[in-house]
Amino acid sequence: MTHWKLRLLAAGACALLGSGCSGRDASAAGEELRVWAFGAEGEALAPIARDFERQNPGIRVRVQQIPWTAAHEKLLTAYVGGALPDVAQLGNTWIPEFAALGALQALDSLVAGDTTAIPLRDYFPGVLATNVVDDTLFGVPWYVDTRVMFYRTDLLRAAGVTSPPTTWAAWRDALVRVRAHQERGAFPALLPLNEWAQPVIFGLQAGSPLLLDHGTRGGFRDPRFRKGFEFYIGLFRDSLAPALAATQISNVFQEFAAGRVAFYITGPWNVGEFRKRLPDSLQSSWATAPLPGPDSAGVSLAGGSSIVIMRRSSQRAAAWKFLAFLADPARQARFFTQTGDLPARRSAWAIPPLANDPHLAAFRTQLGRVVPSPAVPEIELIVSRVAQAAERAARGQQTVDEALAALDADVDGILEKRRWLLAQRGSPR
Repeated sequence: MTHWKLRLLAAGACALLGSGCSGRDASAAGEELRVWAFGAEGEALAPIARDFERQNPGIRVRVQQIPWTAAHEKLLTAYVGGALPDVAQLGNTWIPEFAALGALQALDSLVAGDTTAIPLRDYFPGVLATNVVDDTLFGVPWYVDTRVMFYRTDLLRAAGVTSPPTTWAAWRDALVRVRAHQERGAFPALLPLNEWAQPVIFGLQAGSPLLLDHGTRGGFRDPRFRKGFEFYIGLFRDSLAPALAATQISNVFQEFAAGRVAFYITGPWNVGEFRKRLPDSLQSSWATAPLPGPDSAGVSLAGGSSIVIMRRSSQRAAAWKFLAFLADPARQARFFTQTGDLPARRSAWAIPPLANDPHLAAFRTQLGRVVPSPAVPEIELIVSRVAQAAERAARGQQTVDEALAALDADVDGILEKRRWLLAQRGSPR
């Protein structure tokens, strides 16, 4: 990666691990490693932990599965109470928040001291960047996701579109062509207004950083974000997408199957759903493609979950072994077959069935063109406000300029504390 460098500490990993490198292997101590994981991944992790125990007989791994809906609050409560686990799964947008709290162990020297276990060059750079805060690595990507275009190949052919579009202009032309062949009340694109990812992606594709002044001010009136936002709102204004939230759409898969939707921007979690919910007669009539951009292939968002070590863990050597165990490419490929989660290691994509899946090829390509959201603790609140501003503009309640001005004011308020904290750090003592 070009924007940060690993700090090669002369003391090596043992200086960081302290008592964990006292001349004996961590497994000799009969340690217990407490691991928190969320949702379906927590359930799938339990048998993997048993495999780890068999290879490391002196380490017992206790996996606690936590629902995603409760995970963030439980982590914060455990931080306040000094009861965090040794290792945890974190959504990559949570890493800046817990790094700011001082809850996470920096991993730079560990990675530098064991490059064969976790070779950073084998990770998608944009996803790896989500684990870096202030030039410090705090997590290792476990699985990844991003958004691409799902589309009906037969509807495009019927409209005279021979290949998926790679630019905004080509996509808009394809949408207009498809609409001309649709029934009344149908729309060629589905972009649910309660999903923040789409307007954010269009802004990123236009080169917007989203935030300005070291992440202390909203940058939504910046011409770059405005360009992407205007393109996005134009799709609703010109009836190329319905001004509806996902909750107002009865069944996405039925709409897609009926031809009332030809394009849908979504993530890998829907590959299995499309295979399951679309009729057999349509299984050869849908495909995926990387997102178009303003003038060429566009970027998408870097998503997924990472594995972190908590700074106060007394089992850091064992925790590092567990991170390395989860990072094995063959193990990540098997994890995909269990969960559908895409591997973070690029080399894992050469292993069947990933290598031979036509619907996943677009994700492999797109993951090479992903960018992280700004590494500020408030990012999830900020992007939710982007969706609200986009909905007001798409429904005609505000002009584009009014919506972006209000969004900047809203985000500046959210970031007020961050500005104060940075000012305090920079003030003379």
